[in-house]
Amino acid sequence: MAKRGGFPGMGGFGGMNINNLMKEAKKMQADIEKSQVELAQKEFAATAGGGAISVKVSGDKTLKEIKIQKDVVDPDDVEMLQDLIITCVNDALKQVDSAQAAQMGKYNIPGLM
Repeated sequence: MAKRGGFPGMGGFGGMNINNLMKEAKKMQADIEKSQVELAQKEFAATAGGGAISVKVSGDKTLKEIKIQKDVVDPDDVEMLQDLIITCVNDALKQVDSAQAAQMGKYNIPGLM
Protein backbone atom coordinates (compact mmCIF):
# COMPACT_ATOMS: atom_id res chain seq x y z
CA MET A 1 0.00 0.00 0.00
CA ALA A 2 1.31 3.44 -0.93
CA LYS A 3 2.16 5.72 1.98
CA ARG A 4 1.31 9.08 0.31
CA GLY A 5 -1.75 8.25 -1.70
CA GLY A 6 -1.98 8.49 -5.45
CA PHE A 7 -0.83 5.77 -7.77
CA PRO A 8 2.36 3.82 -7.11
CA GLY A 9 5.03 4.30 -9.74
CA MET A 10 3.55 7.54 -11.09
CA GLY A 11 6.39 9.84 -10.04
CA GLY A 12 6.06 11.87 -13.23
CA PHE A 13 5.85 11.35 -16.96
CA GLY A 14 7.94 8.25 -17.65
CA GLY A 15 9.99 8.97 -14.55
CA MET A 16 10.56 12.60 -15.65
CA ASN A 17 9.97 15.38 -13.17
CA ILE A 18 7.27 17.82 -14.35
CA ASN A 19 9.47 20.79 -13.44
CA ASN A 20 12.27 19.44 -15.63
CA LEU A 21 9.77 18.88 -18.42
CA MET A 22 8.54 22.48 -18.19
CA LYS A 23 12.12 23.78 -18.08
CA GLU A 24 12.99 21.81 -21.22
CA ALA A 25 9.84 23.07 -22.98
CA LYS A 26 10.72 26.71 -22.19
CA LYS A 27 14.28 26.18 -23.41
CA MET A 28 13.02 24.60 -26.63
CA GLN A 29 10.58 27.49 -27.15
CA ALA A 30 13.41 30.01 -26.72
CA ASP A 31 15.61 28.05 -29.13
CA ILE A 32 12.83 27.94 -31.73
CA GLU A 33 12.21 31.68 -31.41
CA LYS A 34 15.94 32.35 -31.80
CA SER A 35 16.04 30.12 -34.89
CA GLN A 36 13.08 31.96 -36.41
CA VAL A 37 14.76 35.35 -35.85
CA GLU A 38 18.01 34.09 -37.38
CA LEU A 39 16.15 32.70 -40.39
CA ALA A 40 14.22 35.95 -40.90
CA GLN A 41 17.51 37.85 -41.10
CA LYS A 42 18.95 35.64 -43.84
CA GLU A 43 18.57 36.45 -47.53
CA PHE A 44 17.87 33.97 -50.29
CA ALA A 45 18.59 34.72 -53.94
CA ALA A 46 17.36 33.13 -57.14
CA THR A 47 17.74 33.78 -60.85
CA ALA A 48 15.77 32.85 -63.96
CA GLY A 49 16.24 33.18 -67.69
CA GLY A 50 19.98 32.65 -67.50
CA GLY A 51 20.39 35.53 -65.05
CA ALA A 52 18.00 37.88 -66.86
CA ILE A 53 15.89 38.09 -63.70
CA SER A 54 17.19 37.93 -60.13
CA VAL A 55 15.38 38.29 -56.83
CA LYS A 56 16.22 38.35 -53.16
CA VAL A 57 13.84 37.43 -50.37
CA SER A 58 14.31 37.40 -46.63
CA GLY A 59 13.81 34.36 -44.44
CA ASP A 60 10.41 35.70 -43.42
CA LYS A 61 9.40 35.65 -47.11
CA THR A 62 9.59 39.39 -47.69
CA LEU A 63 10.55 40.28 -51.26
CA LYS A 64 13.61 42.53 -50.94
CA GLU A 65 14.85 43.04 -54.48
CA ILE A 66 14.02 42.35 -58.12
CA LYS A 67 16.55 43.00 -60.86
CA ILE A 68 15.59 42.76 -64.53
CA GLN A 69 18.12 42.98 -67.35
CA LYS A 70 17.03 45.59 -69.92
CA ASP A 71 17.40 43.22 -72.87
CA VAL A 72 14.75 40.85 -71.45
CA VAL A 73 12.10 43.59 -71.47
CA ASP A 74 10.19 43.06 -74.70
CA PRO A 75 6.93 45.02 -75.01
CA ASP A 76 5.68 42.38 -77.45
CA ASP A 77 6.31 39.52 -75.00
CA VAL A 78 5.30 40.73 -71.54
CA GLU A 79 4.02 37.23 -70.67
CA MET A 80 7.54 35.79 -70.89
CA LEU A 81 8.82 38.44 -68.48
CA GLN A 82 5.96 37.72 -66.08
CA ASP A 83 6.67 33.98 -66.22
CA LEU A 84 10.37 34.56 -65.50
CA ILE A 85 9.56 36.74 -62.49
CA ILE A 86 7.10 34.19 -61.11
CA THR A 87 9.59 31.35 -61.59
CA CYS A 88 12.36 33.32 -59.93
CA VAL A 89 10.31 34.43 -56.91
CA ASN A 90 8.88 30.94 -56.38
CA ASP A 91 12.39 29.45 -56.48
CA ALA A 92 13.60 31.87 -53.81
CA LEU A 93 10.55 31.13 -51.63
CA LYS A 94 11.18 27.37 -51.96
CA GLN A 95 14.70 27.98 -50.67
CA VAL A 96 13.23 29.69 -47.61
CA ASP A 97 10.82 26.78 -47.06
CA SER A 98 13.67 24.28 -47.31
CA ALA A 99 15.83 26.23 -44.86
CA GLN A 100 12.91 26.57 -42.47
CA ALA A 101 12.12 22.84 -42.62
CA ALA A 102 15.77 21.97 -42.04
CA GLN A 103 16.05 24.34 -39.10
CA MET A 104 12.80 23.34 -37.43
CA GLY A 105 13.29 19.64 -38.20
CA LYS A 106 16.04 19.43 -35.62
CA TYR A 107 13.46 19.94 -32.87
CA ASN A 108 11.54 16.78 -33.82
CA ILE A 109 8.14 17.98 -32.60
CA PRO A 110 5.28 15.99 -34.16
CA GLY A 111 2.83 18.22 -36.02
CA LEU A 112 5.15 21.27 -36.08
CA MET A 113 6.02 21.08 -39.77
